[in-house]
Amino acid sequence: MTTVTFRTEDGLTLEGELRAPDGPPRGTAVICHPHPEHGGSKDHPLLWAIRNELAANRGFCVLTFNFRGIMGSEGEHTGGVEETKDARAAVDRVRREAGGPTVMVGWSFGANVALRHAVTDDRIAAVALVGLPLGDLPVAAVDLPDDETLRALRTPVLLVAGDDDPFSPVPLLLELAGRIPNADVKVIDGAGHFFPRMEREAARTIGDFLDRVLD
Repeated sequence: MTTVTFRTEDGLTLEGELRAPDGPPRGTAVICHPHPEHGGSKDHPLLWAIRNELAANRGFCVLTFNFRGIMGSEGEHTGGVEETKDARAAVDRVRREAGGPTVMVGWSFGANVALRHAVTDDRIAAVALVGLPLGDLPVAAVDLPDDETLRALRTPVLLVAGDDDPFSPVPLLLELAGRIPNADVKVIDGAGHFFPRMEREAARTIGDFLDRVLD
């Protein structure tokens, strides 16, 4: 693991960690963390599991990072408004490490940011969104892209949720998938929003999806 810092377009320094694969990299990946007002940061067992799966088993060079205002990253949390700038800077940074496709993974708040960034960045080859917040939420969330934008998206998208996740209800997830041309939905039985003791299963689901759509 290598600690790194990188700059956003509005001049903030963010902190992150790079995890290189054991062999030659097939591509790069950026992981976006959940809502900081609920304890979200790059350091969570689910994100560790995803990082390790993508690096050790799938050959990606992976960057995890803290959004602005979180722990050692400069700036202030903006509820997702400016965090897309952080995502873009993370993509810029990880692509300095290796060639090949770049993918994004987001969990909860990070899934919202990842999707909103992906529709603006044609460098993103695939997106995996875990527990994407939909419906009634405990905190305000920036609206997802409108229907016209989603229908124009050609990037493969995986929507992952537990069947017991109150923040990402399966019916709403399926409805959203119907508005994205190349979207798949994976529901993990017995999982909630935090995937306790099911982190590796969620990580393998993402890895299998990336293998399929990239190969």
